[in-house]
Amino acid sequence: MVVEIKEYESAIEIAKAMDNEITRTKSVLGDYLRRLDDIRNLAERSKKIREVVFKLAGKKAAQNTLGEITVGDLSVVLDANPFHELTAIEEVVRSQQDRLLVLQKAREALNWVDQIGDTEGLKYLVLASDGVPERILLKIS
Repeated sequence: MVVEIKEYESAIEIAKAMDNEITRTKSVLGDYLRRLDDIRNLAERSKKIREVVFKLAGKKAAQNTLGEITVGDLSVVLDANPFHELTAIEEVVRSQQDRLLVLQKAREALNWVDQIGDTEGLKYLVLASDGVPERILLKIS
């Protein structure tokens, strides 16, 4: 989690920044959803091929082992297949969806900002966690 303070000249700037972040997150989420569809199709085809090969060979399909090793705090998948990629992309999609919801709720909470307009001599210090405003400090300059 990254926490930072951003300074804005007006409440409208805060709202615009939030709207831009929401738009960007929607775009990223859309890209991942397209990738998810592509890899899901590939994973299904791969699964069918594996089932046919195991059936022809007279063997039972082994549990899908991940073949992961851990190096420090990093997990490394050896010989990754479409199922590994599918799992990773699903995790990213869930994370982006959660982020979008948090951003949209934060933007809703900032609806009062739209009514303030420009106020001369007032600075807005926004404490944001991972780009989501958590606290606004109104500072007279």
